[in-house]
Amino acid sequence: MNGDKVTKSPPKSILKRQPIPIPTPLYETPVKVLKDVTIVGLEKELFPYQKDGVSFIESRNGRAILGDDMGLGKTAQALGYLQLHLEVRPALIICPASLKLNWAKEIFMWTAKRDENQVYILSGRKKKSIEEVSVKGSGRLVLTPCKMSDTGIFIINYDIVESWVFELLKIKMQCIISDESHYLKSQSANRTKAVSMLVKGCPKFIALTGTLIENRPEEAYTVINLVDKKLFPSRWKFCQRYCNPIRNGFGWSFKGASHIDELFIKLKDVMIRRLKSDVLKDLPEKIRSVIPIEIDNKSEYKKAEKNFIQWVKENKGLIKAEQASKIEALAKMNELKQLCIKGKLDSCLNWIENYLESGKKLVVFCTHTWVLDTVYNEFKSWSVKVDGSVKGPKRNDAVEAFQNNPKIKLFVGNIVAAGVGLTLTASSATCFLELEFRPSLHRQAEDRVHRIGQTADCVNAYYLLAADTIEEDIALMLDKKQRIVTSVLDGSEVDSESNLLDDLLNQIGRE
Repeated sequence: MNGDKVTKSPPKSILKRQPIPIPTPLYETPVKVLKDVTIVGLEKELFPYQKDGVSFIESRNGRAILGDDMGLGKTAQALGYLQLHLEVRPALIICPASLKLNWAKEIFMWTAKRDENQVYILSGRKKKSIEEVSVKGSGRLVLTPCKMSDTGIFIINYDIVESWVFELLKIKMQCIISDESHYLKSQSANRTKAVSMLVKGCPKFIALTGTLIENRPEEAYTVINLVDKKLFPSRWKFCQRYCNPIRNGFGWSFKGASHIDELFIKLKDVMIRRLKSDVLKDLPEKIRSVIPIEIDNKSEYKKAEKNFIQWVKENKGLIKAEQASKIEALAKMNELKQLCIKGKLDSCLNWIENYLESGKKLVVFCTHTWVLDTVYNEFKSWSVKVDGSVKGPKRNDAVEAFQNNPKIKLFVGNIVAAGVGLTLTASSATCFLELEFRPSLHRQAEDRVHRIGQTADCVNAYYLLAADTIEEDIALMLDKKQRIVTSVLDGSEVDSESNLLDDLLNQIGRE
């Protein structure tokens, strides 16, 4: 893999798809919640506002839109509802392909280990496959081929749901969760038709989206109607009232917006939405999220990993005694890391595009120059980059553009060159595509988007890791070192590449 990698064609301009601001009445008027909802068996504690979210879904009898801002944990709230109602199985989660493994990880993280919560991932259109998900002791997700079950939680991506619709109809889903439900905005799209068929016979339907309306109210109608057909039973009347109808000589155009305040007040019946600024008192200063990404070169990677493990076992003594052997081990490990980024990069690009659709800015950190260039070129018309070759005025120009130009949505930087000394507070989120061996580098890079005395936002740090690879092992070691570093005044003795590498090699040698 090198800098000549050909990526998918550039996405449509995100600049033309900015969310319509939601009027303040939606926040000022209290939503209906049931304060006495108690969730038994939830493995982690929900924030107070997340409990209110579960309560709102419960008050709507499992048919609701969760429209919280990016980074507030819509996934956790949906899983809270599933844990509250173990009887609504089988359940189906429909999401972008890049988020399938993340949903599996979150299910294991949040819900009690029971047959009702067993996870299955559906893949393929013509050559279909069902895989049961389990977790290794190291935390890696393991996918094992299996037959279709009639209980548990199924995960499928929007791209293939049309191909699976008849198999899914046979097992009678009791709850469907549509993540990033704005994917259903086109009534004529095959994915929308397929999801509509599934929802028609399903008692519970939860839509998750921070951008219910990206351009115009017409886009939201399908999701609203899937949640509650009684709210706006007539599409024609909805468009006439809220879409600024215009006769254009060929018919009616519904590309505008009208009576928006009224629309969002009515939406309170089916939707709960909170901004970060609304719930900041409940949030920690920084939230780190690991997003597992399935690689598309698994056989190539597994062959290389097997050879590396065998080499470590054969050279264990030399690695401890000789610096040269340790350097060779590091080089071989970096080869594995390059295979990881090669196999996950297209999915990472999709994840970045999905994030930018929220209208918010994002800071992405990479290690290798070819990765940085690929990301930058994919989003070139609305991004800037800083690596070791960008110095002086050009470096400052890139930062100023990101900070002050509303058209520049993405900052792409090398974690060493751009991870210190820059102020990138136009964003409150960082995304790491590759891992270094020193937790301090990640900590410093995360802090590029942190405001001193910050009161209006918290920092979200996303780590997009290749699932079931050495990246997950490195992340566990980094987390362990980070905990040690933060527990002492001076972390210099433990925050070193050498210490982490030794620990990682020792673990691999025991496998």
